[in-house]
Amino acid sequence: MKMKNLPLLADLYEFTMAYSYFEHRMQAPATFSLFIREYPPNRGYFVSAGLEDVLDFLESYHFEPQEIEYLDQTGLFSEDFFQFLLKLRFSGEVFAIPEGRIFSKDEPVLEITAPIIEAQLVESYVINTMNLQVSIATKASRCVCAAKGRSLVDFSLRRTQGTDAGLKAARASYLAGFSGTSNVLAGKLYGIPISGTMAHSFITSFEEEIDAFRAFARTFPENTVLLIDTYDTVAGAQKAAEVGRELMDRGKKLRGVRLDSGDMAALSKEVRKVLREGGLEGVSIFASGGIHEFKIARVIEEGAEIDAFGVGTKVGVSADAPYTDMAYKLVQCDGRPVLKLSTGKKTLVGEKQVFRTRRDHRLFRDTIALRDEKLEGEPLLIPVMEKGRRTGPAESLAAVRERFREEFAELDDSCKALQSPRIFPVELAPGLRGLQEKTVHQVREKELGES
Repeated sequence: MKMKNLPLLADLYEFTMAYSYFEHRMQAPATFSLFIREYPPNRGYFVSAGLEDVLDFLESYHFEPQEIEYLDQTGLFSEDFFQFLLKLRFSGEVFAIPEGRIFSKDEPVLEITAPIIEAQLVESYVINTMNLQVSIATKASRCVCAAKGRSLVDFSLRRTQGTDAGLKAARASYLAGFSGTSNVLAGKLYGIPISGTMAHSFITSFEEEIDAFRAFARTFPENTVLLIDTYDTVAGAQKAAEVGRELMDRGKKLRGVRLDSGDMAALSKEVRKVLREGGLEGVSIFASGGIHEFKIARVIEEGAEIDAFGVGTKVGVSADAPYTDMAYKLVQCDGRPVLKLSTGKKTLVGEKQVFRTRRDHRLFRDTIALRDEKLEGEPLLIPVMEKGRRTGPAESLAAVRERFREEFAELDDSCKALQSPRIFPVELAPGLRGLQEKTVHQVREKELGES
């Protein structure tokens, strides 16, 4: 989906800083690094997601007259600045870790280099877009790990914080291994398989539960999945089995039943028994209702007879970790390395690269280095934009999904643990460490008077 042009989707201080840069004729190239400072609870890695939207935004970046008219109403800016904005286009370069790859805290998932006004004005959008999709993709990947090969479908649309978030949750969860979504628009925009059958309102609109089942089976004889917990799950399963046998008599097959409440593990076993006794061995049992990675892991451990899960609210809002401490910080300005020394918010200087090494076909260690350092391993940050244009065509979601699948398989299970995971090891390269120490010394000497 192409992103609408949204140049005003920015915090006001982006514009006040840009205006001051303009007034002081500051147009030198600046590099900003996007990274996450700390892991949320029970996280030991992140999944890169959101880059395609960022690149769409940067390529289309421009101001329309009506947007300038709104800025004029603030009384903060000059006519010369407005004329500058009307001609402004993003002309910089972007290095990024491709979508679907694993990355760690402190590692730049993206670096933007452009004239400082351009690089500053896009900050809010870049963080907003990447923070959401990284959070959802990482959460979804945990569910995929917990499901141990069982299918997962995104059911989150009605509980996500806004329509755009609902679309991005569907995309990010599919990227991270979900098999489909209930979100029809996401299916159209991103080519994600769509899935869904009925709600409880369909059942209660009929005089009797079995009448609803029969009506739906007549309408969708090739895709009959029946919601069986409206009144009593086991009784519902018995009626579903009756309808399943009626379908068999017509040369059709009951595809599945869905549980949406109660003790999923115990009920699934009872439902499976009903289906087997009814001669319906191949019918899938689908579970939904408050599903997240911990619940998936628990019911599987309890021996649940569940083939697939509908995963909604808890993943769509990444309930246990609804945000990351993602930051977009200036690391180089006009060729000069810069940093922050704020307590708990120190930054790493310079344009960077991340090198990944493997051992025995497993991810072993990352090393954060300066962009021009040469180290062993695979460089993760690749040039995806030059002079304001993509370096290649947009990647298909299918390709990104496959990249995630391959790389996630290489990540050690200890890093995927749902609780107290092992943190994937990351170190600083000698060149970066040396420049960092030198710059810290220079800043302390200049700003704090330390010798």
